[in-house]
Amino acid sequence: MNQVLYVYSFNDGNKSMKSLLGSKGANLAEMARIGLPVPPGFIVSTEACNLYLEKSEGLWPELKEEILNSLKHLEAQTGRTFGGRSPLLLSVRSGAVISMPGMMDTVLNLGLNPATVEALAAETGNRRFALDCYRRFIQMFADVVLKVGHHHFENVLTAARKQKKVKSDAELDDSDLEMIVTEYTNIVRKEKGSDFPLEPLDQLFLAVEAVFSSWNTERAQVYRQAHRIADSLGTAVNVQAMVFGNLGEDSGTGVAFTRNPSTGEAKLYGEYLLNAQGEDVVAGTRTPRPLEELKEDMPAIYDQFLHICAVLENEYREMQDIEFTIERRKLYMLQTRAGKRTAPAAVRIAVDLVHEGLITKDEALLKVDPDQLEQLLHRRIDPKAKLEAITDGLPASPGAASGQVVFDADRAQELAKAGKKVLLVRPETTPDDIHGIIAAQGILTSRGGMTSHAAVVARGMGKPCVCGCEELHIDLGKKVFFIRGEQFAEGTILSIDGSTGRVFRGEVPLIDPEFSPEYYELVGWADQVRRLKVRANADNPEDARLAVEMGAQGIGLCRTEHMFMAADRVPVVQKMILAPNLVEREAALAELLPMQQADFKGIFREMVGFPVTVRLLDPPLHEFLPDRDELLIEVYRLRCENDPDGSLREKESLLQKINAISEFNPMLGHRGCRLGLVYPEIYRMQVRAVFQALFDLIDEGQDAGKLLPEIMIPLVGHRTEIKAMKRLVDDTATAVFAERGKKIEYLVGTMIELPRACLVAGQLAEVAAFFSFGTNDLTQTTLGYSRDDSESKFLPFYLQHKILEVNPFAEFDREGVGRLVKLAVEEGRGARNNLKVGVCGEHGGDPASIMFFDRIGLDYVSCSPYRLPIARLAAARAALGG
Repeated sequence: MNQVLYVYSFNDGNKSMKSLLGSKGANLAEMARIGLPVPPGFIVSTEACNLYLEKSEGLWPELKEEILNSLKHLEAQTGRTFGGRSPLLLSVRSGAVISMPGMMDTVLNLGLNPATVEALAAETGNRRFALDCYRRFIQMFADVVLKVGHHHFENVLTAARKQKKVKSDAELDDSDLEMIVTEYTNIVRKEKGSDFPLEPLDQLFLAVEAVFSSWNTERAQVYRQAHRIADSLGTAVNVQAMVFGNLGEDSGTGVAFTRNPSTGEAKLYGEYLLNAQGEDVVAGTRTPRPLEELKEDMPAIYDQFLHICAVLENEYREMQDIEFTIERRKLYMLQTRAGKRTAPAAVRIAVDLVHEGLITKDEALLKVDPDQLEQLLHRRIDPKAKLEAITDGLPASPGAASGQVVFDADRAQELAKAGKKVLLVRPETTPDDIHGIIAAQGILTSRGGMTSHAAVVARGMGKPCVCGCEELHIDLGKKVFFIRGEQFAEGTILSIDGSTGRVFRGEVPLIDPEFSPEYYELVGWADQVRRLKVRANADNPEDARLAVEMGAQGIGLCRTEHMFMAADRVPVVQKMILAPNLVEREAALAELLPMQQADFKGIFREMVGFPVTVRLLDPPLHEFLPDRDELLIEVYRLRCENDPDGSLREKESLLQKINAISEFNPMLGHRGCRLGLVYPEIYRMQVRAVFQALFDLIDEGQDAGKLLPEIMIPLVGHRTEIKAMKRLVDDTATAVFAERGKKIEYLVGTMIELPRACLVAGQLAEVAAFFSFGTNDLTQTTLGYSRDDSESKFLPFYLQHKILEVNPFAEFDREGVGRLVKLAVEEGRGARNNLKVGVCGEHGGDPASIMFFDRIGLDYVSCSPYRLPIARLAAARAALGG
């Protein structure tokens, strides 16, 4: 074993040493350094934790020796002896590098046994206090270290309060506590088959091991995964001399925030209890008092505490979350850390700190987590509401919604028109359901992942969505679904939280989003700093208008297939798909042309002065047709019933045509530019619709120079494909220009969605004026993962077992897919130095992914209008290196 230092005194550290000492330890050391009243102690480092977890052999001799040496120094500092007549008692607390409140373990009052209890009682003249500390220690140590269920001890404590007819533990006397201690030790003996450990050094070493081990508890792992905290960081262990808030009415404990964590108001916010220890404030057995009342109880302590809060805010230049204890009218600081806060509070605090001169604008941008801004953009559940969760799924689109359950899109639309709020519940959604999705407050599906149709469409519309809820068993025929055997019929009121994936019984109270002046100020600062431009994915004039309001600098993806999904257009689209010959197909396309032209006109009108990237038809044609399995069942029924309404032949013919164009793997089949090559008349109609819409706007007085169309060809993998498609666009544009007697500047580019496209990017750039990376499909085709299947099947396993650190459909895969993108950018710009390069997949709104896109030199990211503020802030942070 190398002789490396693993244990540090508070005097050896400072706030810059968080990676080694953990956040709590580094901050305790910093408070001691600047002269604040901190009980002395030492820190067992995160390096020791990682080595302990790696070896799985317990604490090694050299580490124990370091701990013993630090303990002797602590005894000298305090004038007390661990396990002696003037007993030194310890708190043993976790301290991760990144704060993980409540996720790991703590033991207080360590070092007590029957002998030290009597010594403590004699020293303080307060036997009740000594016994109260002992019962707390047994309960906490047994729970954290010995893994004896907390409820065993709570039952004893509750029975004692009930027998004495008192409401709080503080009202129990020393004889009550002595009886409780006896019962506690009996519980340990019964549950563990051995006595409670009485040797203080054994207690200390066991507690250190327990804190190390708590790094890998399930709750800690889930928290780290949710907050993207690396497993490799480990936790430190903070061993500190106890100070006691339960010595009487001249003692107490509390928690405070230097600013309101809900609103951000610059006003001290917190609670305290007299004659209590720290856990009492949050346990709920006694009602804490507002911190302002401490001014009446102990005015000198209150004034000292206010001064310390100001010192800490100035030292850290951040809102602080502080724990303190008062022992016989002497104040001690037990912890300070950056306080957790709501999104509105985070924005207000960052802006206020700039105005107060504590931080710069750049620092303010780095203090607000872009992901947190999502809370500002969607309706959310009132945090004060009492909720009954019935199941959960994937949090596919944030926000919250309540409504009555409906099982088909037509019914959703019908009820919505009648003023009803509905939740659309489906096994999965298809383009046919678009009108129901528009009508619904939210969407709940039993299948599909975070990038499924329902998820992508819902996010684009800013609607809450929970996908992949596998406990949801739907019977569409009977219009019911079951969760663990319980039946829910159409019309049942449910609520969903798309931010957590949870589903609740009944209607829940919702809070509307609102933007503060501080929000506009913060994103304004972000716009001044960022290099990346930020565009929106928008498919209709309403979304385009919203995008501009949210700060978009153009449309990076206009999916023309979404314009085909309106209820009045689907029959025409189906007529076009099922046409037996070119003449009939072009007749159907002629019907669609004015519809698409009107859509484009509305979008370009909203985006005057900004570029609009129009992606030509991408999905396979069968997606616009009735569901094959449902049609097969219908044909079977008609045959069994001898064709009661005479529709059998028509439906058999339709089924035959659907079978003819169905594919085993449609996502890698006849879609994208392959459609345009085989059916050029489809793309020709769409291009004509774009240019005719632009000329209509010019005729209405719009400046042609401010109309900036970009035609994007999807799923290109070969130079010959993009060359043929560009020729089609140019020929169609030339024909329209001839008809109108004018020209319009435009670009033709391609969506990069295939590994081969990345590898031959130089060849493609000889033809394409821009690249837009479709990172959803590029991730899928590079990793060989089906998006919908992987997220509901093996990806949870991969994440849980650390085969993957993050979901690659949520956060961009830099090592694999990223290498392809980087290569494509370099080779593309090598062939065309003015090549415009952006990204329009789901990753365009993910802060961690945006950091990578900025680093490799992309020109823009494009995302849902509702993620634009997040992308704007994330792009600014990327430019600042944070």
